[in-house]
Amino acid sequence: MTIADRWLLPDGMDEVLPPQALRMESLRRGLMDLYYRWGYDLVMPPPVEFLDSLLTGAGTDLDLQTFKLTDQLTGRLMGASADVTPQVARMDAHSLRRQGPVRLCYCAHVLRARADEHQGGRSPVQAGLELFGHAGIEADIEIVKLALASLSFAGARDVHLAIGHIGIYRALAEEAQLEDDVESLIFEALERKAVSEVDQLIEQHIGDAELAAMFKQLPRLHGSADVLKRARDIFANGSQAIIEALDQLTSLHEVLREAHKEVTLYFDLAELRGYQYHTGLVFAAYVPGYGQALVKGGRYDDTGRAFGRPRPATGCSMDLKQLATLCQRAPSHDGIWAPEEQDEALSRRIHELRDAGERVVQQLPGQSTDALAHFCDRQLIRRGGAWQLESLAN
Repeated sequence: MTIADRWLLPDGMDEVLPPQALRMESLRRGLMDLYYRWGYDLVMPPPVEFLDSLLTGAGTDLDLQTFKLTDQLTGRLMGASADVTPQVARMDAHSLRRQGPVRLCYCAHVLRARADEHQGGRSPVQAGLELFGHAGIEADIEIVKLALASLSFAGARDVHLAIGHIGIYRALAEEAQLEDDVESLIFEALERKAVSEVDQLIEQHIGDAELAAMFKQLPRLHGSADVLKRARDIFANGSQAIIEALDQLTSLHEVLREAHKEVTLYFDLAELRGYQYHTGLVFAAYVPGYGQALVKGGRYDDTGRAFGRPRPATGCSMDLKQLATLCQRAPSHDGIWAPEEQDEALSRRIHELRDAGERVVQQLPGQSTDALAHFCDRQLIRRGGAWQLESLAN
């Protein structure tokens, strides 16, 4: 191994250096304060849990993303957290056990076994929100509005919000009573937006003409809010579950149309992202210049069932590293440069300034770098026996 190789990081792992680290920390503080004002309580999940708890109800995708290790104390398998949401669901169901709606927020490092092609590296800093205990669309609307507020706080502009509903496909599949292997084929074709392939599979395996016609239209229902009007006609004789799903999408559209006129809305009724996990409305927010969603979320009811307490749940998550790149300002020069003198009056002045919230950098003996190298725009100068604050421009 060469000296250069010794400092290489594993693929997908990265370090965060100044000034990006400060941007991330400022963003984290601002987001947690924002969520606190909306009534969300902060939780801090452990970085490692026993595997049978960590992966409960989470589906195979999370299993593949989880680093596994053996606990030297018990011999049991443990996993490093690759997604905080299931951990927070466990907290709500098992640790907190509060009655009524529970709002929780978090910001934690997660570790993934492989890089997600849509989400970048293997060590995101995941921030998120979860609302438990309310099955109505009002909870979903609150999460979507807070997701958009998070993007706005981070500096996002020209936001495009893609919205779907897992319940529509799920209701059609249940009514068709498809064999597992057939449903898998149709599901994969829908995910790939292979419309002609979907048509062929439906013609081969669904004998009910009306149901087949509705199924065929599913991958064609995407675009502006006009999609919802078309869906009303297409699914007029559909199940109650489909009608309720359309009602929820319509309610969300009406709220966002008034509260977030600046956001472009896109509806896709064949969006099946997170099908193993999500149970209802799903959404993802995009901005130009980024090839992946900056915020993703949706409803995932009954995740707490495995912990003995099934609860309605909805939430969203985002990678703080990605959000922090939305606003790439130059490092701010807002510090105060203090000389290296050992003077009691200088020490008191530095202490007063730091207590007042100022950033003071004191020169060290023999230091060769100057005030500008340490992003200072002011300095302490002795004038008439007192330490005065002056601009470096003077």
